[in-house]
Amino acid sequence: MSSEPQANRYKGTRTQVVTAGAVAGLVSRFCIAPLDVLKIRLQLQYHSRADPLSTSIRRAAGVLDVARNIWRQEGITGFWKGNIPAEGLYLSYGAVQFLAYRSTNQAIDALAAKGDVTVPGTVKSFVAGAIAGTAATTATYPLDLLRTRFAAQGTEKVYTGLLASIRDITRHEGPAGFFRGLTAGVAQVVPYMGLFFAFYESLKQPMSTVHLPFGSGDAVAGVTASVFSKSVVFPLDTVRKRLQVQGPTRSKFVGGARIPVYDRGVMGTMGMIVRREGWRALYRGLSVSLIKAAPASAVTMWTYERALHLLQGMKTVE
Repeated sequence: MSSEPQANRYKGTRTQVVTAGAVAGLVSRFCIAPLDVLKIRLQLQYHSRADPLSTSIRRAAGVLDVARNIWRQEGITGFWKGNIPAEGLYLSYGAVQFLAYRSTNQAIDALAAKGDVTVPGTVKSFVAGAIAGTAATTATYPLDLLRTRFAAQGTEKVYTGLLASIRDITRHEGPAGFFRGLTAGVAQVVPYMGLFFAFYESLKQPMSTVHLPFGSGDAVAGVTASVFSKSVVFPLDTVRKRLQVQGPTRSKFVGGARIPVYDRGVMGTMGMIVRREGWRALYRGLSVSLIKAAPASAVTMWTYERALHLLQGMKTVE
């Protein structure tokens, strides 16, 4: 009886898992879109320690300053810039992620049964989470890049629309332009998703006794797992955002005129940020990221569990 909730996530049918994951992604994105724009704007702030005219990192625009600037200069719609590709990203990412997670769990179970060995639940969750994150990140990365670039647009329009952005990137940067920073994305998501699912599965059962308005401890387990995992890998997220706005349109994005050209890979970019801006620059926007991660993960996991349960119930009725 106690193992049933943990098993449900990858014991549903393929269609049920894909549908539940997609719904969870859409709902989550809708809730945290403004925080996502704020985080990206903060990550693209550039401060050079070698430039005496540069604003001190301690005086750099904070969350409230960035929010006020967006409100005054771009209006309320500015908080939802990049929402169209982001909705597509969360929709497809959620579906691919949970499908890959389910399939990997089943494959591990089959291999363990064939070899007559027992795989610890935490190890299985880590491996399945890492593989699921890698698959989802790679498959949806062009949408992630478009989301970042639209969110980084200030009052100056870089792209007039989604189709125009695709044409422009294809024409001036080629297919590879859609995958700028992919290495950083994969390097980030492997430990993040592995740690997230491992901690989530470990915390879900103990948290099942916690009573919330939502009806279970799924949200608490999701929040705790996400906050810890996000903090560990956040520097790679900053590197990914800096790399995503590279290219011929770099200077047109918010903060892009000051952001240098990064052409030495993930570690080279990270090293350049530390040398020029200090290690604190790698964590710029972390507070917003954690605030975003908590409701996003809680809503994602809660919605996924309920959607999957509902779909399974509909099948039973039929």
